Amino acid sequence: MQEIYLGGVGMTKFGKRSESVVDLMVEAGRNAMEDAGVEKVDAVYVGVMSPEKFSGESNIASVITDRLGLVPVPATRIETASSSGAAAFDEAIYASASGYFDKVLAIAGEKMTGVSTVRASKILSEVIPPQERKYGSTMPALAALVTRRYMHEYGMEEEDFAHVAVKNHYNALHHPYAHFNKEVSLEDVINSRYVSDPLKLYDCAPISDGAASILLTREKSQVMLKGLGHGSDYVALSDRDSLTSFASTRAAAEMAYKMAGIGPEDISFAELHDAFTPFEIIGSEDVGFFPRGRGWIAAAEGITARDGRFPINPSGGLKARGHPVGASGLAQIVEAVWQLRGEAEDRQIPRDMRYALTQSIGGFATNNMVIILENTK
Repeated sequence: MQEIYLGGVGMTKFGKRSESVVDLMVEAGRNAMEDAGVEKVDAVYVGVMSPEKFSGESNIASVITDRLGLVPVPATRIETASSSGAAAFDEAIYASASGYFDKVLAIAGEKMTGVSTVRASKILSEVIPPQERKYGSTMPALAALVTRRYMHEYGMEEEDFAHVAVKNHYNALHHPYAHFNKEVSLEDVINSRYVSDPLKLYDCAPISDGAASILLTREKSQVMLKGLGHGSDYVALSDRDSLTSFASTRAAAEMAYKMAGIGPEDISFAELHDAFTPFEIIGSEDVGFFPRGRGWIAAAEGITARDGRFPINPSGGLKARGHPVGASGLAQIVEAVWQLRGEAEDRQIPRDMRYALTQSIGGFATNNMVIILENTK
């Protein structure tokens, strides 16, 4: 495949923002183009989940392209639920690798705080199939079901997955774009209120606003695409063979490693989807970093800390960096670029790194992407 480089990246501050989702995505897009040193691109791909319901925005790819002054280039919206940002990157890669376009802009974002928490939860739960939703299933409820099963199968206790929240809040402490710049202790996590037993408040990513953007090009730069994979799964959790592993992640990881010609042991660090803290643990096993049932032990022993043997979520993850659902998959890749370029400031992983991996979950693990980047220096 044609070599594709990540020529520029941009992001907005995540959190509760007064700007519209369009304003946020335009800001991120301009930042990426400025970082790449370009004023024009050949195509724009926009990842967003539910702007019509969250903020009443529609025809959003055209609106953003217009606002960026990029008319008449092609503008396309991509939607795969909470992996929409990674999916926009995916499609932008294909567009550039085909040779038809040279410079392609991927932008992703979401504005979620303009509606009540109850309304936001309802919108997010609409990715669950009606046959499960009618019994009261929500995203936290299904995540709790998965967590309880994992605890049963592998002997994990509630305090064991609390280590993920502590680590990720610490990583985001000095992240200028993070929703939370706040440390939490193990006791804070364990003593927080239940959201859906056994998951507590600090086990769940926040409702956030924000946007991220990446400029892809065939011109050489420090960070290049090495591998990408995309997998799906049955929408209904009740139709799956396992509750403690996501087939969509495993399929995507297999594709990405095959394309890259490397294995899990070659990865220097990762950004994994932790909308719920146990999802980071499951994800670390599904992409092959740890054997099944051992991811929680790695987290508890500090192996996945920023200065550990296998750093995971140096950005703070969805848990602390924030989770504007359409943006998160692309924000993971932005962080990977900053880390590989040595530009992550106070959260920089303290060693040389060659390969980064990101894993993004769409819906309840029904549409997942794994992306591998290489530091060419």
